[in-house]
Amino acid sequence: MKTQEIIDHLDSCFRPEYQESYDNSGFLVGDPESEYTGTLIALDITSATVDEAIDNGLSLIVSHHPLIFNGLKRITNDNADGKMITRLIKNDISVYAAHTNLDNLPWGVNGILAQKLGLIDCHILRPLESDSQAIKQSSNQANSIGAGMVGTLQESTSVMDFLRLVKERLALPVIRTSQFDNHNSELIIEKVAICGGSGVFLIPDAIAAEADIFLTGDLKYHDFQKATDKTVLADIGHYESEQFAKEIFYNVISEKFSSFACRISEHSKSYVNYI
Repeated sequence: MKTQEIIDHLDSCFRPEYQESYDNSGFLVGDPESEYTGTLIALDITSATVDEAIDNGLSLIVSHHPLIFNGLKRITNDNADGKMITRLIKNDISVYAAHTNLDNLPWGVNGILAQKLGLIDCHILRPLESDSQAIKQSSNQANSIGAGMVGTLQESTSVMDFLRLVKERLALPVIRTSQFDNHNSELIIEKVAICGGSGVFLIPDAIAAEADIFLTGDLKYHDFQKATDKTVLADIGHYESEQFAKEIFYNVISEKFSSFACRISEHSKSYVNYI
């Protein structure tokens, strides 16, 4: 089978037209007419994941973060990205990325996070605004696509008990939160807002949605100042909040192409080490 066949399937599932304007998702490297032999799944593409694809004879790498994101002026062995792209082409390995379009899908990065945390009655936190006619025609519900998600717990709980649940369900080594009074009996978690990856831009939306807590990644020191007495801000880590994208990729690919190898990279790990 040709690589184009799986690219068409990935496009139909992950909808590159849903990506943000600054993003670079979709088919990034390779020959669509090349022979497809299997897929390696990763959150990021590194020299180790390229080696893994070569060693296992896999012709496609699907990642969440695009290998080519900012503009490349040259592809040479003088820089890490150029060296990886050269090796990919020499070994006839294609690259596909689903980034902010997977974030914006209701069953994507935030949808699976909500599922892991047991949230119900979920809806998009900030609907995607676009003049794209393709988006308008393909979206049956005007507010079904966009950034972040907000939902409710089936049973309200204390903030500390909820944070313990989050650590357990997401296998987190640490959570950083804004200051809150642990003895405040009125501080109950019922409505939860989430955004996988870097979600600082959604803090005002989470507060406006009257979320009791907002879970995301990459919060800086002064970002925590934006918390209110009713909304706790919690940084659960960039990688950690997006880790289940690998599950989504695996399910979408293996269910359609069950006769081809599909594996999650052994080297797809966080760049951050917690001591």
